[in-house]
Amino acid sequence: MNLRQLIPIFDNSVSTWALEARLLRWLTLIWLFIGLIMLFSASYPVADERQGDGLYYFKRQVLWVLASLIIFNIIANLPLRKILGLSHWFLLLFLLLIFVTLIPGLGKKAFDAARWIALGPIPIQPSELIKPFLVLQSARIFGQWERLSWGVRLSWLGVFCLVLLGILAQPNLSTTALCGMTIWLIALAAGIPYKYLGGTAIGGVLLAILSISIKEYQRKRVMSFLNPWADATGDGYQLVQSLLAVGSGNTWGAGFGLSQQKLFYLPIQDTDFIFAVFAEEFGFVGSILLLALLAVFATLGLIVALKAKNSVHRLVAMGVTVVMVGQSLLHIGVATGSLPTTGLPLPMFSYGGNSMIASLVSAGLLIRVARESSEAEVVPLRHGKFENRRTRRM
Repeated sequence: MNLRQLIPIFDNSVSTWALEARLLRWLTLIWLFIGLIMLFSASYPVADERQGDGLYYFKRQVLWVLASLIIFNIIANLPLRKILGLSHWFLLLFLLLIFVTLIPGLGKKAFDAARWIALGPIPIQPSELIKPFLVLQSARIFGQWERLSWGVRLSWLGVFCLVLLGILAQPNLSTTALCGMTIWLIALAAGIPYKYLGGTAIGGVLLAILSISIKEYQRKRVMSFLNPWADATGDGYQLVQSLLAVGSGNTWGAGFGLSQQKLFYLPIQDTDFIFAVFAEEFGFVGSILLLALLAVFATLGLIVALKAKNSVHRLVAMGVTVVMVGQSLLHIGVATGSLPTTGLPLPMFSYGGNSMIASLVSAGLLIRVARESSEAEVVPLRHGKFENRRTRRM
């Protein structure tokens, strides 16, 4: 690989990419740019208060973006068969790290959930980093389902269950639900028999109900979601402040940087509720434009999946689209009170290096599928051999 291909702005090969790949690349970069601008606004007050530097979180996010973009371009230029050949090793590595977070003293807690491992100054969140590899391995298994023995099938289904149980034990119900739905939808797209899909769907719902029944804070979140104003200063506080922010945006918004709710009224406004700040500053029109961007991304993802000639590649495209767009819609649903309060970041908007890496890796995978689905593989002929064959024929 040419070293210039590691940096998106210097990658001269982009002009030879398929149309869908180029559109997805530009859409990803636009999404990323809007997200960085929004993070600058949402994080400035809290960074100034906590760190004495309003640009603290923004500067750290820019560093993560630069590193993530290099990985993004490597994936966009690397044959998908090579990536798929390594996916199971990364999946098993991050599965191990998920269980490491549960070990007292090794797992780093935040909001009563052990989701991080501190690697010096760098926090590692395995439940975020595992998402693209969960898509890849699910696509591999379900895309080749008929050719696999029951031993291999059950082994990997067991691994997927361990991933979900490990994330749920942190506890992280929202990420568990997203990963579970992604695996299930990939299996559905692969044509797995409905009797298996129905059983797993029922099992997933029962597991979620059991988790909500056992975990008091999850139960309180569900109850406060139904009527947040009943306890506006307690369990419903986050959602009430988010709704006030969204409602204050009106049609055109208060203007960039002019959100009032981010001034220590709305909690975790730079991560789990960053859409609320966006809606307040850019209003209904800005929110519709963001939803339109997600709709275009989803449409392109579907087109790429339909054009894919390989069943595994098709499932990778569908899985990435579900993760990127599905997670975004879940985040927006939480911020607008349409769904119970959860801790899902908005891809390429929310502060966090792990989420940024996972998002750009996923986008890179979709672009790679688009390239391989639409671009003919050119096999160069050796001049000498061609001349020899022509001479013999003559």
